[in-house]
Amino acid sequence: MVARAALRREWIRSRQRTDELFRRVAPEALYARPIPERHRLIFYLGHLEAFDWNQMARGALGEASFHPEFDRLFEFGIDPPVGQTPQDQPWDWPAVREVEGYNAEVRKRLEALLDQVPEERVHVAIEHRDMHAETFVYLLQNLAPAQKVAPSVAEVAPGAAEAPANPLTPVTAGAVTLGRRRGDGFGWDNEFEEMRVEVPAFAMQRYKVTNGEYLRFVSDGAAPPHFWRGEAGKWRLQTLWGEIDLPLDWPVYVTQREAAAYARWRGLELPTEAQFQRAAYGSADGATETDPDPARGNFDFRHSDPLPVTAHAGGNAFGLAQMVGNGWEWTSTVFGPLPGFEPFSFYPGYSAAFFDGQHYVLKGASAHTAARLTRRSFRNWFRPDYPYVFAGFRCVENR
Repeated sequence: MVARAALRREWIRSRQRTDELFRRVAPEALYARPIPERHRLIFYLGHLEAFDWNQMARGALGEASFHPEFDRLFEFGIDPPVGQTPQDQPWDWPAVREVEGYNAEVRKRLEALLDQVPEERVHVAIEHRDMHAETFVYLLQNLAPAQKVAPSVAEVAPGAAEAPANPLTPVTAGAVTLGRRRGDGFGWDNEFEEMRVEVPAFAMQRYKVTNGEYLRFVSDGAAPPHFWRGEAGKWRLQTLWGEIDLPLDWPVYVTQREAAAYARWRGLELPTEAQFQRAAYGSADGATETDPDPARGNFDFRHSDPLPVTAHAGGNAFGLAQMVGNGWEWTSTVFGPLPGFEPFSFYPGYSAAFFDGQHYVLKGASAHTAARLTRRSFRNWFRPDYPYVFAGFRCVENR
């Protein structure tokens, strides 16, 4: 019962986090669409509870639906290519009070049923909500300032006037583990089955590529990233609660295509998923792998925005800084199944629908990634031209 009680606390904490994020949206903005390729915000208000209800009550326990229309309406999100936008209008969606009434009823019923739900389904519900909390933050970041309610004190880490040196650092050859063993704790279907990969020696940049480094690429003719504002010489950065002068020592957030183009411009490459695993979690002797320190790093909603890439003293076994937190990191690996992949019987499309050659693996975490999603085996993925995610990169040199 101790484990069950802890799981219930996690579920409640995850709900509190998303509740707080929704309070940051001005009521009239709930029908806004801050990202053209995504649903209107009203969808997310209903989606989180609908997902919990459909997966845990209806799916796992066979409970009868009390609102079939909302169960279907709010069941699935969308992932269209950039530029292909949905055509619904605000009046196509139900009133906020109706959605809030549905949510309240879902919570009341699930609180009574939660101890009967298989643990795997509860983990799925918690992590699904945690992922959407991060999604909602970048939706919120793209929302107009007048449409959101900023905290009374919006913390912003100071930025330096220049970027730090970012040398290539040797990473010795060694074996890495991708995925995890079945039965060894919760994981999403794309995290199974565990496989070992031998990674030859290479070199990786000590820090994520900074705004200052990327500015030189922009000055050489590259397009500015999505969150930059202004023009050459007068760049500002769109943060969660407003614009600031571009901090040159913060990590730059770009698309996978922009990251790959920068790497080519430097005569370097993006790392593979296996190289990231080796660099982030490997040991210098190649014999062991380590888990990230859950108490250290810019993740788990500790800060609203990035920190300087030098904010955390020292580094890991190879001297690499912030491999987990302060921004996801793009890889050159196309998202696909590991050997032995089996889709969840209760959620068959979770990963398999994205094994389409059009999504790339990201590793690490951002400031708005829940701590439980920083495990070594977790794999994130997005389209290569998706500009909204809090994702940076670092380059490698293959030797």
